[in-house]
Amino acid sequence: MQALQTGRAQTGVPPALGRWAWMEDAVALAAGGLLRAWMLGHWFQANGDTLLYGDIAKNLLLRGSYGFSAGSSVEPTLIRLPGYPLFLAACFRLFGIDNYGAACWIQIALELAGCLLLADVARRIAPKEIGRSAARATLWLAALCPFTAIYAATPLTEALTLFAIAVALWAATCFAEQPGWSLALAFSAAVTYAALLRPDGALVAIALAPALIFGGRVAVRSRVAMALVCALLALAPFAAWTARNWKVFHVVQPLAPRSATDPGGPVYTGWEDWGRTWCLDFTCTYSVFWNVPGSALDINGLPERAFDSAAQRAVTAALVDAYNANGFQLTPALDAGFARLAAERAAAHPWRTHLLLPLGRLADMWLRPRVENLPIDLDWWVYAHHNAETEFSWAYAALNFAYLALAAAGLWLRPRLWPWMLAYCVVRSALLLTVQAPEARYTLECFPMLFVLGGVAVAVGWRRVRWRNCDVSA
Repeated sequence: MQALQTGRAQTGVPPALGRWAWMEDAVALAAGGLLRAWMLGHWFQANGDTLLYGDIAKNLLLRGSYGFSAGSSVEPTLIRLPGYPLFLAACFRLFGIDNYGAACWIQIALELAGCLLLADVARRIAPKEIGRSAARATLWLAALCPFTAIYAATPLTEALTLFAIAVALWAATCFAEQPGWSLALAFSAAVTYAALLRPDGALVAIALAPALIFGGRVAVRSRVAMALVCALLALAPFAAWTARNWKVFHVVQPLAPRSATDPGGPVYTGWEDWGRTWCLDFTCTYSVFWNVPGSALDINGLPERAFDSAAQRAVTAALVDAYNANGFQLTPALDAGFARLAAERAAAHPWRTHLLLPLGRLADMWLRPRVENLPIDLDWWVYAHHNAETEFSWAYAALNFAYLALAAAGLWLRPRLWPWMLAYCVVRSALLLTVQAPEARYTLECFPMLFVLGGVAVAVGWRRVRWRNCDVSA
């Protein structure tokens, strides 16, 4: 017993099993790979945004033009940034046109590589005595997370964004220990590509760049030189994109428009403002905002919170009837009608419109069961309709909460770089307060931070349990 106590005092861990550590990593990665392969085989989808990205990629390859197919010609577009279309174009060139499956396999490989990077981040930021345990826990949490795994098996931007965030976080962590040009350039490349995938990818740079600027012992001159070079390299693709958009559309657009429409296209601000006065969860997004304009709108399908009075319901019904009679299209007059209705509702209930509903939408994006890619009805909470689906959804909600709870425990322990990881989650949440139609996948980009912080919490908890057991045995 004395030898055990001496060893514990010196190393903080029981007799080493480190020689087999690589085998544990391989098992975790294999399990993660099998999970993603299984999801790819069962729930692969290539529709919606995937086909938009794919159309741009094919036009880049076959016609040398960035835009959507319009018969025998190509209509230029700027509503999608070039990061994912370029990735798909490379996959199509290597593996064949429309081979979205090959793109998913590459995404799976990259996302698993990101899991390894996050494990190394946890090892570096945790106390030395639990570094390896934190890395192991983080790897298992990341590799077996079904919420991120299913997006690796889906041809959308999420998997590549998660990989870019993992690279950026790893580079920032390593830079704090041993600053150097290679790490600064790796960070710059990662955050640049994250922003080329989606406009909100730029938040990674905003939140994590201070970790490089204020971290690591670097001479002021070298630090300034690194910052200038990295900034110029990061801005170069967006300068080219802005120049292209000015040449083609005569507009200054360095990212992608929030309205997701090309210049001159229809923008329905009145409809969107009205939606903000009542939309609360993904059900509204799926059943209403993804279908309008273009499909029928049933006023009986709207929640009661969309009306403050019988008179307001009558006005809304008249607008809905006019929309349906107009071939499911929103005219400027109809949009103006919804704008007046939105202004009336917002003036009558400003706290609800500008605070309570945005907070409710944010809570829905963080806490809702992440089953949007699974064949589960929107009303998953109605147990009488589908017992198994309800039970599965609640289990997913509990698992999601477990990841959040572990991350909160990790934050409470305050490992190195915790302020910057928290800053990213806070900044992203603040941006999501402005979203009109919530989707749970919008908070998925915070999960790399949750994995790392959760891994540290698991390692600390396991170490305390192990030591308590040793004391009891003694």
